[in-house]
Amino acid sequence: MTKNLKLKKGFTINLAGKAELKTTEKPSRTYAIKPTDFMGMVRPKPMLKEGDSVKAGTPILYDKKSDSIMFTSPVSGEIAEIVRGEKRALLEVRILADSNIEYETFDKYTLSDLSSLSRESIVEQMTKSGVWPNIIQRPFGVIADPSETPKSIFISTFDTHPLAPDYDYIFKNEDKYFQAGVAVLKKLAKGAVNVNLNGNAEVSQVFSHVKNANINTVSGIHPAGCVGVQIHHIDPIGKGDLVWTVNPFGVIQIGKLFLEGIYDASKTIAVVGSEVKNPQYYKTYIGANVEPLLKNNLNSEHIRVISGNVLTGKKISKNSYLGYYDHQITVIPEGDRPRFFLSDGWLAPTASRLSFHKALGLLSFLNPKKEFKLDSSMNGEERAFVVTGAFEKVVPMDILPTYLIKAIMAGDYDEMEALGIYEVIEEYLALCEFIDVSKHDIQSLVREGIDLIRE
Repeated sequence: MTKNLKLKKGFTINLAGKAELKTTEKPSRTYAIKPTDFMGMVRPKPMLKEGDSVKAGTPILYDKKSDSIMFTSPVSGEIAEIVRGEKRALLEVRILADSNIEYETFDKYTLSDLSSLSRESIVEQMTKSGVWPNIIQRPFGVIADPSETPKSIFISTFDTHPLAPDYDYIFKNEDKYFQAGVAVLKKLAKGAVNVNLNGNAEVSQVFSHVKNANINTVSGIHPAGCVGVQIHHIDPIGKGDLVWTVNPFGVIQIGKLFLEGIYDASKTIAVVGSEVKNPQYYKTYIGANVEPLLKNNLNSEHIRVISGNVLTGKKISKNSYLGYYDHQITVIPEGDRPRFFLSDGWLAPTASRLSFHKALGLLSFLNPKKEFKLDSSMNGEERAFVVTGAFEKVVPMDILPTYLIKAIMAGDYDEMEALGIYEVIEEYLALCEFIDVSKHDIQSLVREGIDLIRE
């Protein structure tokens, strides 16, 4: 059944440095697959050694806890380096890319053939080719177990995070692959595939004309684009329930696998932020080295580079690698300079610093459409937990985030379950971390609670 949601709670963070709708092809010399990108991976095991040749789609890594799911090379070339950390923990598998990409070949089908495929054959092709890690299960936000069957599958076709890429732009002309991906996913679930559209804007026909799916619209400010918020209002998750989610990129990648018979890891990403000279889109591959994207493209050198967005992304170096699930690189000023509270701090009258709270001196609420140039400063240190009632204003879900966080801190399993731990992952409470006057690392606390429940 189609639903039209209108969400009122949340908070939009308008940052300077939005990407211009222009795409440049910018391949890197090296690419990397990082086990740390895959939540729930326990014992990653490399399958090749340095110097081995690979094609796009060649298995290079698997998790010993779930050895049927292959993590494959995004490009063809040579295994350049296997990077390990403390206690020989596997950190990265780096690939030196060929100038022309060669592909492993898999079974090809027409769109009409897909409806006759068995679930077993679909799962086998997806797990051995490398596209399966696109499927994330709720609860817990980990890679889905191929042996399980979800009650439904959700696809959010828009992103409301700060400076998020325009999905209608980066996935234009991918209609047939998106449709094929939806047809494949339909075979994996007991119930419906839900395709959720942005109710605030005109939507590309890539998403709006898809068949064999429930089409829902969602209107509102961030986090309206977060798929878990949408699940909460359309098909809520209770104890024992299982729902799978897939990003549009993953749906299209699945469609290309079955229609073209290849693992296509090419993706268009946005390089954005106030410290980027020319914010725009670049065509590259999963796990790309970000150095070519940033070279001669920065306004300063004292910066923070983030793989992903400023709320949920990870800090990386200027010669590090794009995260597996990320579609943007964000560059903002490093916030390590001291601020005197009377002249440049929270008591200084200014409209140039963004704040959710209508605090003395911070007048950003007077101009909500202004684009802000924010740095990475937390503007304070962790302190005693203060209950302000603000969290409930930015989480458009029927949960009590303040009490859920306190239950996690107390390690109270029963309270965590009762207060909605099965319905959240880190990104749904990222705004709570942004507005928290107590400066707690709330996303880490949420993951800690999820891990406690999983164990």
